[in-house]
This record gives sequence, structure tokens and C-alpha cells, in this order.
Amino acid sequence: MFDTMTLTKAVGAVCGSLLVFLLASWASTSLYSVGHGDGHGEEVAQAYSIDTGAEEAPAATDEPAVDFATLLASADASAGETQFRKCSACHKLDGTDGVGPHLNGVVDRAKASVAGFAYSEALTGMAGDTWTPENIASFIENPKGYAPGTKMAFAGLPKPEDRANLVAYLASVP
Repeated sequence: MFDTMTLTKAVGAVCGSLLVFLLASWASTSLYSVGHGDGHGEEVAQAYSIDTGAEEAPAATDEPAVDFATLLASADASAGETQFRKCSACHKLDGTDGVGPHLNGVVDRAKASVAGFAYSEALTGMAGDTWTPENIASFIENPKGYAPGTKMAFAGLPKPEDRANLVAYLASVP
């Protein structure tokens, strides 16, 4: 049923159709390009601007900065236990490591000190420091901003109250 000529025709048809799609892609990219050049390293200036007479004011934050120690003093550990559910996908509280190191006793523990866990270079570089409540709060607010290069994929907790509740819960876990 399949001889050499049939197989050659089938491979030629597949290669020909891929070539047609490639050429169509190049043609459509050149015809319907929305950028200027390749877009790398070029500065794009606005074509025109409308002056409304009002200057742009810097964005003001609605919330005043609150001291974390004040938030921690009024934190609710049971609400922190609810926040910990987000962490429990990678961290455990029973002394065993999961994807991340165990977190029981993490408050005031030395950074990168869990034996046998392979920390990222970002955290091993901080090994002389300790996990104070403020350090934990800064880390869980934005892990990649606190320790660039960390393996932790969590995006962070933006609300200071949630961070304070979580730190209070972690401090209550022996």
C-alpha cells in the first residue's frame, strides 16, 4: 500500500505546507507590524500630547504607613492560620521539609539554617541573619524583591494585616 513514491509525496506535501505557513507568517508580520523596528533598545516618543493645564500629581497612598510592631501586637494568630493555608502547599509545620523548608520555630531562627534543605544562593548569602518578625513580613510581602534569585515562587501577601497575622501564627507554632 505504501511505497516509496507515496511516502515521498506525503513528506513533500507536509514540507510544502509548512513552507507556505512560514512565508505567510513573514508576509503578515511585515504588513501588519505594530511596532517600530525590532523593539529592542529603542526609545519610543509620543506623537503628540494634549496639554490640559493640570500637572500630574504624584500618586498619594490612601493608607498611612503603619509600624509592623504595632500591627504584630494586635495580630490575630487564628487569622494567620487561615493565611498559612496558602503556604501549606510547600511548607510544613511538623519538622519535615516539603518543597520549602519546615516553618515551625522559624521566628528568630537563623536564615538558611534547616539542615538538609537546599536553599537558593540568595538565602544562603543571608545565613548570618535571623528571621525576625520584620524580616519575615518583608520576605512574604515580596519574596523575589526581598531575596532576588530565591526559589520561592509565591507572589506575596500585599496586605500588612495579613502578614502580621501570619507572623503571629508562625510565632505561636513551636
